[in-house]
Formats: sequence, structure tokens, C-alpha cells
Amino acid sequence: MTAILLILSILLIIVSLLQSGKAEAASSALTGGNDRLFSNRKERGGELFMSRLTFCLGLAFYVVCIIMNYL
Repeated sequence: MTAILLILSILLIIVSLLQSGKAEAASSALTGGNDRLFSNRKERGGELFMSRLTFCLGLAFYVVCIIMNYL
């Protein structure tokens, strides 16, 4: 069970680092460049896949942690 948790954590780190930066709009708001602050940006294609993969890996990590706590 520990090996599964280790593999999930490594995959979660890699996938989250591969995602595009969504905080660019927030940082530009602080510096004064608010042209894209309220733009409606939907995830499509690869971004959507990476976002869903991150969610699934995070959920799997959470479930494995809960299972390990009760074993």
C-alpha cells in the first residue's frame, strides 16, 4: 500500500508541474496589467485532460491515505 501511495504522489507532483500557469492573470492584476483578468478562459484539449488527471490522482491519493489510516 505504501508503494501505491509513493507512485501516486510522484505522479501527482509531475502532472501538477506540467499544467499551464493559471495564476498569470492574478499576478498581472497586482502589477497593473488587468487586461486579461476577467477574460473567460475555458480549458480545452490538453489543459482539460491535465486538469481532470490531476483531480483523479488527487482523489486517488486521498482515498489511499484514508484506507491506510484504517488498516
